Amino acid sequence: VDFSMPERFELEYTGQDGQKHRPVMIHRAILGSVERFIGILIEHYGGAFPIWLAPVQVVVIPVSEKHVEYAKTVCGKMAEKSIRVKLDDRSEKLGYKIRNAEVQKIPYMCIVGDKEQENNSVSVRKHKKGDIGSVDVESFVSDIIEQIKRRVND
Repeated sequence: VDFSMPERFELEYTGQDGQKHRPVMIHRAILGSVERFIGILIEHYGGAFPIWLAPVQVVVIPVSEKHVEYAKTVCGKMAEKSIRVKLDDRSEKLGYKIRNAEVQKIPYMCIVGDKEQENNSVSVRKHKKGDIGSVDVESFVSDIIEQIKRRVND
């Protein structure tokens, strides 16, 4: 509902009483409203969305080519629980992939190498906070699910 635009454009109509009246303008811009709201969210969070809102919640990064199969298994376990997960299996250096995930502001990175594969674990890094340490895959998945349910804004 807009009361100022009709006044700015000097809009009037003649009512049943024969008098001139100022109309009330009703805007109907559903897409514009949604786009503005998304823009406000992006600006508010600076692109670093909380875990429950992030388009990609976790990125799994294998240390080398020989860890890709284990990384796919880890991704599968997360995807089964509806965690939005991405596998970065590009043949880039590990540091480059970690930096790329930081720049993309992905809330969690799971790095997998020999040690993680042997222990059925992941080495976890959190956006802006760095290395959290090695965690059992099942524990990590249940922790992420709990954060999503509670809508943690950390």
